[in-house]
Amino acid sequence: MTTASTDPTAPESRIVVGFDGSDSSKQALRWAASQAALIGDVVEVITAWTWPTSYGWTVAFPTEYDPAVDAHVAVDATVGPLRAEFPRVSFETRVIEGPPAPTLVEASHAAELLVVGSRGHGAFAGMLLGSVSDHCVAHAHCPVLVHRPRS
Repeated sequence: MTTASTDPTAPESRIVVGFDGSDSSKQALRWAASQAALIGDVVEVITAWTWPTSYGWTVAFPTEYDPAVDAHVAVDATVGPLRAEFPRVSFETRVIEGPPAPTLVEASHAAELLVVGSRGHGAFAGMLLGSVSDHCVAHAHCPVLVHRPRS
């Protein structure tokens, strides 16, 4: 990661954070904000969503159901307080229709660091990474930090 530049024409360095509304992603976002406050990076919060799929039968959704709006609400509810807590950090948010892992890998092209939450101990104690974090670690175009909360 680079430190903040005094050259106003220099490109901004950024920390990209994958955010899905889970506690793990909220903690990863808080870590990224604290890191950005130290080194002057922009925090780009990315939420990717897809329509739920089913096999063999059609799922009926209420007409008011809009996953993009729900994603924006979740991001804004989390980023709003962080803006107040870290006033010197510039936050950018993007809600993108698409699968999370490839979306974050694509965003990693313009990042100094990609931060994702860890799934933690799920059904199998040995599985410490979720599929999105595992994919990002293997394919990102920048360093990846998988944030694990302290136990």
